[in-house]
Amino acid sequence: MIFSSLDLTPEIQKALDACGYTEMTPVQQNAIIPARRGKDILANAQTGTGKTAAFAIPILQQMVDKPKPTLPGNARTLILTPTRELAEQLAETINRYAQFLPLKIVALYGGVKMGGQQKKLQAGVDIIISTPGRLLEHMEQCNVNLSKVEFVVLDEADRMLDMGFIADVQSLLQKTPKKRQTLLFSATISPTVNELAHKLLIKHQTVSMAKQNATADTVEHVVYPVEERRKNDLFLELLNKYNWFQVLVFTSTKDQADALLRKLKKEKVDVAICHGDKSQGSRRRALADFKTAKIQVLIATEVAARGLDIQGLDHVVNFNLPYLPEDYVHRIGRTGRAGQKGQAISFVSREEERALDNIERLIGGVIERVSLPGFEVSSRESLWNNLAEQHKPARKNKVSQTKIVRNKVSKSSPSKNKPVKSKSPKKKR
Repeated sequence: MIFSSLDLTPEIQKALDACGYTEMTPVQQNAIIPARRGKDILANAQTGTGKTAAFAIPILQQMVDKPKPTLPGNARTLILTPTRELAEQLAETINRYAQFLPLKIVALYGGVKMGGQQKKLQAGVDIIISTPGRLLEHMEQCNVNLSKVEFVVLDEADRMLDMGFIADVQSLLQKTPKKRQTLLFSATISPTVNELAHKLLIKHQTVSMAKQNATADTVEHVVYPVEERRKNDLFLELLNKYNWFQVLVFTSTKDQADALLRKLKKEKVDVAICHGDKSQGSRRRALADFKTAKIQVLIATEVAARGLDIQGLDHVVNFNLPYLPEDYVHRIGRTGRAGQKGQAISFVSREEERALDNIERLIGGVIERVSLPGFEVSSRESLWNNLAEQHKPARKNKVSQTKIVRNKVSKSSPSKNKPVKSKSPKKKR
């Protein structure tokens, strides 16, 4: 199904043409039409399947169909998202869809001063894209009024639940009119997400385009067994061997990210980092430089695992496996997007083997193991066998020494050792 068949307003169609959009993805085919008719939606779809267009296009079309004046601090559309990176990403994407429309879009998030955002709100706003915490701060300062909101989108709802934002979300939605359209998009549908949907949505339509915790068919999964201490060397070896053009690396901790950054800089690799200790401006520049191919490697912690749309990303490396197997799905969702091929590479130490088992059970398949010469790791089974073999001679010597001592005792005290003599297999008949 093609976008031109939707009979969209010329300004929106022109913007989609400029973005190079022709064919709709499955989630767009199933969500746009009912959403345009005003239906509440619960959508479960993998990352990278075009979710933003699936909710933004029908909302933009409805706003055009019923135009209203732009007012200071009074948005018609509220989009809530869990992280500032996602807020920026959504604002950039939706601005492209609305580039020929007279609509003001403002992104609100922490890590920057309130003053600049306050001025944008006072100048008039049609669409607010915000993290829950920052929006509450603006409401406390009376910079925002949600009483005129007609459309609400909860993007990455499962992530907001995981991060403990749901109380803030419910508090914010109480400030919006009861008569509104609500669209809830989630990468996974858990019992808690279902419960939230039934609380917030009215006679909603469910759009489910992928089984829960599925990975895209376009992603190739590979595991490199390696000692933890050699992961930096392995990454550099693979980077040089395969000449990766762009690679996103996920580490579990900021210390691991910083250590890899130092290693790569020492080897003159163009690299940047994105984690919680970096300022918002620094993280924004790192992501922008990565998207425009100014840097070859972007190192990130879990903060960047959701929602970042990086066009043409071929490789995602799990420097460490995530604590939760579900996070593996979200991490590797940065590659293999919109039908393109991608590769998910994971470095797995012995200590992470159980985490790997959990991931394989979750995605329903065994991931190929590749052993790189010079970085081989003995299997756990062979390790235990070697340890057992090493201990066998020691046990035999100990037993033989015990028998010698007993024999000496039996000669000196025969009366006390009659039971030993009677049990001897060399007893005279």
